[in-house]
Amino acid sequence: MERIYISNVEGKQAICFDTGLDPRSFARTKMSQSLIECGYIVHPDGSHEVWKSSGVNEINGSMVVWGTPFFGDRLDLLLSNLDFSGSESLQTAALQGVIHWLRAKMFLGDTYSSLNPGATFVIREDGKDPRYQGGSVFFAPPGLSSRCLLVEKTESQTKQSGGYDSAKRRKKSENYEREVPSENVPVLDRYSCPDLTGMEATAFCAGAMLYKILTKSYPYPSDATIFQDMREGIFLPPHLAAISLNKNLCGIINSSLLLPVEKKRTGESGTEISSNLLHALMDNESKIVPVSSLFVNLSVEESILLEKEKRRYFLIKNTYAKTKRFVVHNKHVIIGALIGVLFLLFIFVSTTKSLNNRPTTEGMASDAVIVAYYDAFSSLNHTFMEACIQGADKTDINTAVSFYALSKTRQAYEMSNRYSFIPAKAWKEAGGELPAPDVFGVTDLSIEYMAGGEEADMIIYRANYLLWSPEEYSISRSDIITLKRDKKKNWRIAEIIRTEK
Repeated sequence: MERIYISNVEGKQAICFDTGLDPRSFARTKMSQSLIECGYIVHPDGSHEVWKSSGVNEINGSMVVWGTPFFGDRLDLLLSNLDFSGSESLQTAALQGVIHWLRAKMFLGDTYSSLNPGATFVIREDGKDPRYQGGSVFFAPPGLSSRCLLVEKTESQTKQSGGYDSAKRRKKSENYEREVPSENVPVLDRYSCPDLTGMEATAFCAGAMLYKILTKSYPYPSDATIFQDMREGIFLPPHLAAISLNKNLCGIINSSLLLPVEKKRTGESGTEISSNLLHALMDNESKIVPVSSLFVNLSVEESILLEKEKRRYFLIKNTYAKTKRFVVHNKHVIIGALIGVLFLLFIFVSTTKSLNNRPTTEGMASDAVIVAYYDAFSSLNHTFMEACIQGADKTDINTAVSFYALSKTRQAYEMSNRYSFIPAKAWKEAGGELPAPDVFGVTDLSIEYMAGGEEADMIIYRANYLLWSPEEYSISRSDIITLKRDKKKNWRIAEIIRTEK
C-alpha cells in the first residue's frame, strides 16, 4: 500500500502523506513537527520553490499530512516497474525520471533535499498541471516522507511473511513509533549509501539507479549484505552486467558506485561524476538520448571474452568477499584456533629439535658402547643410557633417574651446585680412601668377548665390575651383554643378564 499518493482532501486534490499513526501516537512521536518541514519543487530552468504542507487530517484512523498536489510519477515506482517488464518503453520512462531527478539535484546544489527515490515525484512530460513543465521534480519533506516510506516497507515485509494477528499489529504500531527517523536521516534503500552526503550521495544514487535501468538488475541484490557490499565495492561491474553497454557510460557508473570505497575511488568528485552522467545521457540539444543508443554491437569474440571475464569475476570476488566476511565475523574463533595451531607447532618443533639433539651411539664400536653405558651410569646420565638401550632391562636407568632426582633435590635444598654423589671412578683415581660416603658408580670394569660378530650384527660380551653404593658398600657384578644393530646400524644393548656376588 502506497503511503505517499494523490487523493481528494476537503473537496480538492492534494498530495497525501499517510503516517500510519493514530492521533495519540502522532502526538507522542512529535510528528506534528513535520507540518513545518519543507519540500522543494525544482523547475527545468533551474529555479525552485518551497513546498509546505497545508494541514493534517485523520483518515480511517490514520493521521495524514497533505498539501498542494504534484502530478508526477514516483521515481521508485518507475524503477520497480522494471522488475516486471524490461521493455524499452519502461526503460525510457525510468531513464527520463532519473535524468530529471539528477538535474534537479544539481540545481539545488547544497540545499538539503530527500535522497530516497520514493520521496521524489517527476513530471516526465507536460501534463495536466499547467504550473509545471516536463522535467519538473518534487522532493518531498525528508522526515515526513521517510516516515511514510518506513510504514510502506514494514507493511510490505509483513505481507511477504504471511500477515500478522492483532497482537502483532499492535507491536508493529509501537515499532513504527520507535523507528521514526530524524529529519536528516532518510530511510535507507537500495540506491542510497548511508556513508555519503551532498553531491557524492547524489552521484552514487544516480549511478545505482542507472545500473538498475540499463542492466535490468540491482547492483547490490542481497538485502542481508547490501550496505556492506556498498562499503566494500562488491558489485558486478556494469560492463559485465550488460556487456554491450557503452564503455564510457560503464566507466562513469562504475566510478559513482565506488564513491563509498576510499581505496578504490577514481578521484572524481560527486559533482564531476554527476555532470559526466548527464553529458553521456543527453545530446547537444539537451535531449535525452534513446536507450538503444547506449548499447553497441559486439563481435562474437568480444562477447565470449566478456562472458569469461564475468565468470572469473564471480569466482574471485565471491570467494574473496565470503572469506573476508567469514574472517571478520569469526575473528575471535580464528584467533583462538591460530593460537592453538601455533602452540601445537611450537610443541612439534621443540619435540623434533629435542629428538634431533638426543645422544646416540652413532659411530661407536660395540665394546665402546658398553664402556660408555657404565660411565653414563656412574655419572647419572640417564639420557645417554636410554640411547644405549634397545630392548634390554631398564633397571639401571631407573636407578640412575632416582639418584639424579635425589641429587637435584639436595642441591635445591642446600642451595648449592655441588654434586650430591661422587662418581666412583673419580673417587678411585683420587686414591679410593674409605670410608666413602656419597660415592656411586662403577669401577674395575673389564670386558670379555664371548660370541657373535660384525657380520651377524650381534655380539655378546661379559662385563665384570664393582658397583659402589652411597651406603659405603660395593657389589661385584658380572653381566652378559648382548648388542645388536638398530635400523640405523648403530650398536645398542638388547639384553643384560646379571649375576651378583
